[in-house]
Amino acid sequence: MSATPPTGPKAAAPAIVLVEPQLGENIGTAARAMANFGLADLRLVNPREGWPNDKARAAASGADHVIEGARVFVSLPEAIGELGFVYAMTARAREAARIVAGPREAAAKARRLLAGGTGVGILVGRERIGLTNDEVSLADQILTLPVDPAFSSLNVAQAVLIVAYEWRLSGVSAEADGLPFDGGLALPAAKADLIRLFEHLETALDEAAFFRPPEKRPHMVKALRAMLQRAGLTDQEVRTLRGAVAALGHRPTRPHRLADGTLTTKRGGGE
Repeated sequence: MSATPPTGPKAAAPAIVLVEPQLGENIGTAARAMANFGLADLRLVNPREGWPNDKARAAASGADHVIEGARVFVSLPEAIGELGFVYAMTARAREAARIVAGPREAAAKARRLLAGGTGVGILVGRERIGLTNDEVSLADQILTLPVDPAFSSLNVAQAVLIVAYEWRLSGVSAEADGLPFDGGLALPAAKADLIRLFEHLETALDEAAFFRPPEKRPHMVKALRAMLQRAGLTDQEVRTLRGAVAALGHRPTRPHRLADGTLTTKRGGGE
């Protein structure tokens, strides 16, 4: 089965080329990894179990756009024919002299090439034996990962996941900029509110005779304020702490209504 070589504008992201993948599940999990990080151009060279493949679709876990857009080629030269720069992923040193890049360097170079209109592909070999020397010879550079040399074998999807992650990261100025959401942290409390917390706490501690001996009070106050400053308290956290200080000092609360309808400023059940 052969696919028509792609035409039209150059892709905005690298193509992932799986060379003779053996299992549909591995194609599916590779497609899922691609979708996680914004890659969609999946090219298959002679998949052993044929195409389309139900196992691949199931393993893709919803990355249907990658599976549906996957193209099958009868040869590697056909799959990469219109690309201008190709990386060959391998964990083994090769006889021929070749520039070797890590995933971060490769992602940055791929982004520059694509921005200039050059199509980029990343070759990933068979599950058992990877890419042959002849297949590597068709690539411009070798792409390898900083794995432990004592155990360098990676699953196809794992390899694709790492390069896809680095591709995604190369497009943002900082890792946090690429995150899908943040922690929703509130802004720090205003200094005026923080100062009122200091004064409230220090007054309560004076009443409890906490500062002993008295001559150490200035030093202890500075230490307490430094701890609270480092905490980066939000407005709500300042209010909560002030309520806690008031409760420990048995001060009255804001008026609240009891079950029988009466108002009280006492804590607890109004007893």
